[in-house]
Amino acid sequence: MTRARSGVIHANRRKKVLKQAKGYMGGRGRLFRTAKDAIRKSLQHAFDDRKRKKRDFRSLWIVRLNAACREEGLSYSQFIHGLKVQGIDLDRKTLSQMAIHDSEGFKQLVSQVKPA
Repeated sequence: MTRARSGVIHANRRKKVLKQAKGYMGGRGRLFRTAKDAIRKSLQHAFDDRKRKKRDFRSLWIVRLNAACREEGLSYSQFIHGLKVQGIDLDRKTLSQMAIHDSEGFKQLVSQVKPA
């Protein structure tokens, strides 16, 4: 029996891959084999970058906190150490939002932490 290459299941699988590759440049959006490779690579990047996003945001919050602390005459590491000593348990995202939107509250927090 000959091998079926133009069957419904085979065609649907190819159609699904090409639909995912819609909008890709050149053969990556039109040719099955290159589209399949491009899709595999893009899904891997999507997975990796969902993890990377968390790192990027944390580093952004730390940069913002460092800038806000230095305006008050304190370094970021001294500020975080002071928070730990005082027993103030706020995450960096909250502290960053506080530094941006509630500068008076942040200044009070820094003055509370400075002696420690």
